[in-house]
Amino acid sequence: MRGMNDTAKPALPSCVINCVVYDKAGARHDITLDAISDVLAEDDGSFVWVGLYEPADEILEKLQEEFCLHDLAVEDAQHAHQRPKLEAYGNSMFAVMHTAQVVNEKILYGETHAFVGLRYLITVRHGASLSYAPVRERVEREPDLLVLGPSYGLYAALDFIVDNYRPIIDEFRDTADSLEQAIFADTYSRETVVRLYELKRELTKMRLAVGPLQDVLSQLSRTQSVLVPEEVRLYFRDVYDHALRVNESIDTLREMLTTALSVNLSLVTLGQGEVVKRLGAWAALLAAPTLITSWYGMNFQRMPELDKAYAYPALIGGVALVCGTLYWLFKRAKWL
Repeated sequence: MRGMNDTAKPALPSCVINCVVYDKAGARHDITLDAISDVLAEDDGSFVWVGLYEPADEILEKLQEEFCLHDLAVEDAQHAHQRPKLEAYGNSMFAVMHTAQVVNEKILYGETHAFVGLRYLITVRHGASLSYAPVRERVEREPDLLVLGPSYGLYAALDFIVDNYRPIIDEFRDTADSLEQAIFADTYSRETVVRLYELKRELTKMRLAVGPLQDVLSQLSRTQSVLVPEEVRLYFRDVYDHALRVNESIDTLREMLTTALSVNLSLVTLGQGEVVKRLGAWAALLAAPTLITSWYGMNFQRMPELDKAYAYPALIGGVALVCGTLYWLFKRAKWL
């Protein structure tokens, strides 16, 4: 096969992570970008896989020339911030998927754009996206499946993307469990509420990434295009099931966090009510002796009880009795 280099990996631009061709037996051969046209000229059952990371415009233009890519698809690949989608352009497909990574308890998002043809697969990564080197290593260990063509490589990339969502969900679930314990602590913590809100916000963003991906996988599992053989559709169906479970986990966590925020608000309100009741009870206890003593603080000369020998002790006893009665009543009502 012309243009192949089995002895040394050819020099490639920095944005080109890999440029390989898999022959009809599933064996890998590294090639240069200039050799792509020579490989595609030979109808020998092989296909080319080019991996790019934030490529320069001239690299995409060269690949457009080599693979006859559609102008609209190339324009989308040049600019990130596309919604997850799957579009057909004649004898090729263009797919957009969102990727995610956790950095410092924040989810950073990236995108992967994939061009799929009968004899080529081009993956273009933008932003926070893990390398697909493990994906290529995995498919290269399964040459009997790799001969199914570029669509199997696309399946492996999508499976890798969806599987990377699972550790994020598990990490967020652990965080949510710890925050639930903090909610029921005796003291109110503003940081707990802020963290609950931030966690729900991150999960909402993740929901926007995973939800549309289900539509892409559903289309791939049901398509009748020759680009996706029937054998590969079964694999896409499996990834769709994984994405569905991830989406359900996200929805469950979001509901749990919503409930946690409501419970936290209720507990704070109840706590404030308890404080108000205690303050009211102590205010009543102080008001009783204040009222009585203020009565005798008035400058009246004719108050007959002031002349009695036991008037002062009787007043003290009366104040104590009133305060004791109020204390018993508030204690019984659980205000104290």
